[in-house]
Amino acid sequence: MIGAVLVLGLAATALANPALAGRWRFEPALSTALDGWHKMDLVVALEGTKVALTHDMLWIRSKVVATNTFDTAQPVEQKDFFRIEQRHMAVYPEKHGVTKATASWIDGGRVLRTEAMTPVEVSQGNVLMRITTEYRVSETGDTLTLIELHSTRNRPLVYVFKKVPAEAAVN
Repeated sequence: MIGAVLVLGLAATALANPALAGRWRFEPALSTALDGWHKMDLVVALEGTKVALTHDMLWIRSKVVATNTFDTAQPVEQKDFFRIEQRHMAVYPEKHGVTKATASWIDGGRVLRTEAMTPVEVSQGNVLMRITTEYRVSETGDTLTLIELHSTRNRPLVYVFKKVPAEAAVN
């Protein structure tokens, strides 16, 4: 049994796309509108089966840094799950809500796919919103396309990021 768990853990790690790791800078001209922020970086850290997605965002003097951590080996539950569009859409997390989330590597390990069931407050009350997201790195490794589909919308949100060179990665 322990051997099987180790093999599965190693397989999940082996499938991770190392090109996804690092700091990525938001390209507003190539992306879905994201009013409410004028600068955004996405910092991706890979450690074993865990994937940490840190949103480093700025609007005038308002700075927000929030991290969602996923595990490709098992589902996770997170308080304070951060959504990059929440300020733009004015759909906020439910107070004391807990998000259930999964992550997996698809397309031969090239793409990270996450799915989150997150409780949100809307004008009609509190509802669960399913968010399915794919993180796709270009073949050249310099562009990250984030495609996000919400159960509450028919059209996906698409955000494009450019890789920040390691030597320039300090905010």
